[in-house]
Amino acid sequence: MPENNTNTTFRRLRNRYRLVVMNDDSYEEVVTFKLSRLSVYIGMSTLFVLLTGLTVALIVFTPLKLYIPGYGSANATRELRQLKMRTDSLEQAMEYKDKYLSNIKSVLQGDATVKLDTTTLNIPATETTTD
Repeated sequence: MPENNTNTTFRRLRNRYRLVVMNDDSYEEVVTFKLSRLSVYIGMSTLFVLLTGLTVALIVFTPLKLYIPGYGSANATRELRQLKMRTDSLEQAMEYKDKYLSNIKSVLQGDATVKLDTTTLNIPATETTTD
């Protein structure tokens, strides 16, 4: 029984059909095509493969690939990394400069509290002896 099922499926794919394009006003046949399901499947598959190949070729061989996120030249990636590092270092330098200027301003206005960088030592008093 399974052999009969595959035979009917293959027969249905090979059945011939006629596609007629007619003029609506005069009912004149403009074009006639003799097709089978198999030929339609093969034609559609071929069209899909060709369009996919054309799209891939268009992206790979033209500058359109630069518009894809994460895809770019190694040189552009390296330049972007260098610019990011330079921007970070400039931000850090601006923060240090702002902190320095605010400290100078507070010292000149007399608002600064002196912060000693030494610790106080408890030195025992020296003993005096009377002889």
